Amino acid sequence: MAERSFAREVRTLELGDGELFHGEGILAVAKALLQSGVAYVGGYQGAPITHLMDVFADARAILDGLGVHFESSANEAAAAAMLAASVTYPLRGAVTWKSPVGTNVAADALSNIASAGVQGGALVIVGEDYGEGASVIQERAHAFAMKSQIWLLDPRPSLPVITRMVEQGFELSEASHTPVMLELRIRACHVRGTFRTTANRRPAFTVVDALDNPQRLDDRVLMPPYLFEHEQEKVRDRWPAAVRFIRERGLNERIDAPAERVGIVVQGGLYNTLNRALELLGCADAFGASEIPLYVLNVTYPLVEEELLDFCRGKDAILIVEEGQPNFIEQSINSILRERDVATRVDGKSVLPRAGEYTGQVLTGGVHKFLEQRAPELIGRRGAVRGARASAAGELAATMPERPPGLCTGCPERPLFTAMKLLARETGPLQVSADIGCHTFATLPPFKMGSTVTGYGLGPASASALNIRHRRRAISLIGDGGLWHNGLASGIGNAVENRHDGVIVVVDNGYTAATGGQWVPSSRADAGNRQYRIPIVQAIKGMGVRRVRRIRTFNIAEGLKTLREAMTTPAHGPKVIIAEGECQLNRDRRIRPLLRQWLAEGRRHVREHFGVDEDCCTGDHSCIRLSGCPSLTIRDNPDPLRRDPVATVLSSCVGCGVCGEVAHAAVLCPSFYRAEIVRNPTRFDRWLWRLRRGAIARLQARTERRLACFAV
Repeated sequence: MAERSFAREVRTLELGDGELFHGEGILAVAKALLQSGVAYVGGYQGAPITHLMDVFADARAILDGLGVHFESSANEAAAAAMLAASVTYPLRGAVTWKSPVGTNVAADALSNIASAGVQGGALVIVGEDYGEGASVIQERAHAFAMKSQIWLLDPRPSLPVITRMVEQGFELSEASHTPVMLELRIRACHVRGTFRTTANRRPAFTVVDALDNPQRLDDRVLMPPYLFEHEQEKVRDRWPAAVRFIRERGLNERIDAPAERVGIVVQGGLYNTLNRALELLGCADAFGASEIPLYVLNVTYPLVEEELLDFCRGKDAILIVEEGQPNFIEQSINSILRERDVATRVDGKSVLPRAGEYTGQVLTGGVHKFLEQRAPELIGRRGAVRGARASAAGELAATMPERPPGLCTGCPERPLFTAMKLLARETGPLQVSADIGCHTFATLPPFKMGSTVTGYGLGPASASALNIRHRRRAISLIGDGGLWHNGLASGIGNAVENRHDGVIVVVDNGYTAATGGQWVPSSRADAGNRQYRIPIVQAIKGMGVRRVRRIRTFNIAEGLKTLREAMTTPAHGPKVIIAEGECQLNRDRRIRPLLRQWLAEGRRHVREHFGVDEDCCTGDHSCIRLSGCPSLTIRDNPDPLRRDPVATVLSSCVGCGVCGEVAHAAVLCPSFYRAEIVRNPTRFDRWLWRLRRGAIARLQARTERRLACFAV
C-alpha cells in the first residue's frame, strides 16, 4: 500500500522454527500474528502502529500462501467491524489502529462485538500515543476496555513478552469468548530486541472455510432478548474464565526481592522505565535484578485478586505505578484490599503526578519519595543522581529555544496557507476550523490558521454552527486522507444537506502524508489489490456540491484569487476548493530511484535552487513571516553599514519556489533569484555557462572601474 518498500522487514516474517528475530516491537507483533494462525488482519494506519500495516501490505505473497486475508480499512470503524467474522466463526482475527482517537472512531463496532462475544480469537492492537511525544488528545484505552469489558494487555517492553502476549491474547479471547485489546505504547512499538521464532501457522479455520460453510448463531445477534443475556454472560461466565486463564498461564509477572516491607505494582508497559528509575536510585541493575519486589501487570484489566492479595500480604506499603488519569488500577486495588481486610498501605498518585507521561525522571522522583516515606534504608548510594539529573534537565529547558513542529521543506501546503494569510490582510481575521493531518501544523506560527481541531476528517463538520449566510464566511480545512476516512459524509454530505454557506478547502497532497505516506483512493497509484485514482472532484460533486474549484497550491496568486472569489461570491451553498500539490517527501521517495538511474545512464538533469541577493535584501523578513520555510532563515548582513540581518536560503532548499512566489504575490521585493543546477551537462550547457561567466566578468569589471573613481 505504501510507496516505501518494506522488503527487508517482510523477510523477517518468513523466519522459521528456532531462528533469531531481531527488530522493532511492532514488527515482532506482525511476526507473532502469523505464528498464531491469524486468519484475517485489518486496520487503519497511525503512529505508532503504522509499521505493522505497511509491512503486511508488502507481504501479500506470504499472507496469500498462508490463507490470511489482509486489507487496509477505510477507517477504524471499518476495521473494528471486521471482527464480526469472529463472532460467528472460529476465525482468529486482528485489527489495529492508533489510540485513543482510533478507538473513539471504532467505538460503536467494538461495543457491539464485545456484547455479542466471539467464537474465534479477536485481538485489537492499539498503539498508545500518550505523553510528551504524542500528537493527539491525552487519553488511555483503559476506560474503554472497562466500559465494554474487553480484556486489556499491556506487555512489558521485551520482544519475547510482547510476542507471547499476542499468542496468548488469542487464546485468552477464545477461552473467555471476549475480544482482547493489546496496548502498545510508543516505546514498546519501537523497542528493539530479539526472540526465537516459530514457524508461521496456516489458520485452523480460514475465511474460505467460513464462506464454504455459512452459519448463524441466533443468540449472538444483538436484538432483544439476546442482548440482555449478553450482559449477564460477561459477569457470570466470561470474566471468571478470563481470570482463570490469566492465573493458569501466568500472564502477569512477579519479581521477588529481598525487601519484604514494600513492593511496587507496575503496568507492564512502564516496566523498563521503572527499572531505570530503580537503577538510578541504587535499587536495581540494568538487567532487572531489583531489590524491591515487583508485580508486573501484563494484563491490566481484569485484575487477578488472588495474585494481588498474595503479593500484598505482609507488606507495609505498595506503590502503584499507573500512568494517566483517572487512576483506575489504584482505585481497584484499594477496593480489593479493603474488602479483604488487608492493611497494606497503597501509594500511587500521592507521590506520582496525577497526569502526564511517566518518564524516567518522573518515576525516579516518585519512587524516591515513596521510599523516603516507607523504606528509606533501600535508597542506594546513587540516590543523589536524581537531583543532579533534575537540575540538568531544568537548565536544558531554560537554555533550549522552543521549536514547534512545522511543515517540511517544499511542503505543498505552505503556499496555501500563505495565500490564506494574504487574504486575511485584505479581509481581516479569518474564522478557520482546522483538521487532523499535516495541515494541522498551520495552527502554529507563522500561519496561526485554525481555531479548533475536533477529529480526523471533521474539519468541515466542526464549522457547522458557523456556516450561516453572512457577509463573513467561515473556512474549514480537510485533507485528502481525512476526506476518505469519514469526511466525505460527515463534512461534505452534511454541508450539502444543511445548505452550509462556508468555504471548504480540501488539501490534496496525494497521500495520507502525516502517517507515513500511504496511498488514499485518490492517489495516482497503480496497485492490484486496491482501487485508486478516484477523482476527488467527482466524489464531491457526487455528494451534491455545485461549486468546486481546483487550484495548484504552488501558484499563490491563483490560490489567493480563488479564495477571495469563494469568500465574496453571491452564490449560496458550500464552496469547495481542492488545493492540489504532491507531498514533497513522497515525491522525493518516488523520484530518487529514477534520478539515480538517469544519472548513472548519463542523462541530463536540472535541479532548481532559490537564493537571496544580499545586496537587494532590505532585512524586512516578510518573506519568512509569510512562508515559514525551514530552508529560509537569516544571516548577518555583509554590509558593515547595515545592522539588520538579511534573508538567506539554506542548501536544504528543494526548489519548490514558494519563497519567490510569496515575494511576487505579496509584492515584497526582487531579491529572490532562481538558479539551475545542471548534472550531466551537455556541450551546449557548457558553452552557455562559459558565455554567461564571461559576460558577468565583463560587467563586474566595468562596475569596479566606475567605483574606482570614488576611491580615496
